[in-house]
Amino acid sequence: MKKIGFLSFGHWTPSPQSQTRSAADALLQSIDLAVAAEEVGADGAYFRVHHFARQLASPFPLLSAIGAKTSRIEIGTAVIDMRYENPLYMAEDAGSADIIAGGRLQLGISRGSPEQVIDGWRHFGYQPADGETESDMARRHAEVLLDILRGEGFAAPNPRPMFPNPPGLLRVEPHSAGLRDRIWWGASSNATAVWAAKLGMNLQSSTLKDDETGLPFHVQQADQIRAYREAWKAAGHTRAPRVSVSRSIFALVDERDRAYFGHGNQHEDKIGFIDDKTRAIFGRSYAAEPDVLIEQLAKDEAIAEADTLLLTVPNQLGVDYNAHVIEAILKHVAPALGWR
Repeated sequence: MKKIGFLSFGHWTPSPQSQTRSAADALLQSIDLAVAAEEVGADGAYFRVHHFARQLASPFPLLSAIGAKTSRIEIGTAVIDMRYENPLYMAEDAGSADIIAGGRLQLGISRGSPEQVIDGWRHFGYQPADGETESDMARRHAEVLLDILRGEGFAAPNPRPMFPNPPGLLRVEPHSAGLRDRIWWGASSNATAVWAAKLGMNLQSSTLKDDETGLPFHVQQADQIRAYREAWKAAGHTRAPRVSVSRSIFALVDERDRAYFGHGNQHEDKIGFIDDKTRAIFGRSYAAEPDVLIEQLAKDEAIAEADTLLLTVPNQLGVDYNAHVIEAILKHVAPALGWR
């Protein structure tokens, strides 16, 4: 059995070809898609966070709204860029959203990808400490968040508080028990996957990673997952870790699918650079008739290694069509592969 959810970037554009033309459309349709995905049997609704862009940004109001409108589906991010985050305020927001959702939050965090503006995190009031890189800063913010989510008191109480305090040092409230074990790290390299394992975070691996060996994308990603699991075991954690991978997968079951995705031009990995120094490999997309998809996906080593698959969805095609995309995979592909 494999958990299957969707991942939306929440794009919007005023183009007449888009069904998502404003921020209101992107947010409200995201809620509607999560509800629809739950109804067709999906396991997760995940959202990407980008700043200074016509995409979803601050995630916690959206996650809280989805938590209030659904009852079963996991609700998460993939990922929140920790260069931009105040870990204590984030812990408050996350605790509130998780309580509203009844403990269904799955928070993916990471160092983040190149953004729309130069050093955008500086505009949010953050800068690396002396001797730090921006990546170091993101990991430092993440470690503070993990410590805060343990729920242990650390702040000295005011001897003359406005309201009575419980005894001892105070913690950030509201605290949601168990959320610490539902934090995921989005790793692009094998080294950061190993680092995440040591800290007891689950692993998210997306449709791109650092090109470290020249092997096909799915093979490199499977190797990353195996390195992560070995590091997890060596760290002595007592619970089982979770691992997700993201894919663009479209089952061509009607004329709409064939019109949108039946052109056969996304079937190879691609190589590029996500910054001046980092050579990356971008995984192929899958779009085919269900029987062909089943044969292709059975050969994807990383999907086989993961317990969770996130389907990236073209959110600007509207809620109804994206619910159809998700349902087509659940109905026509997943059972034959043993995912259902």
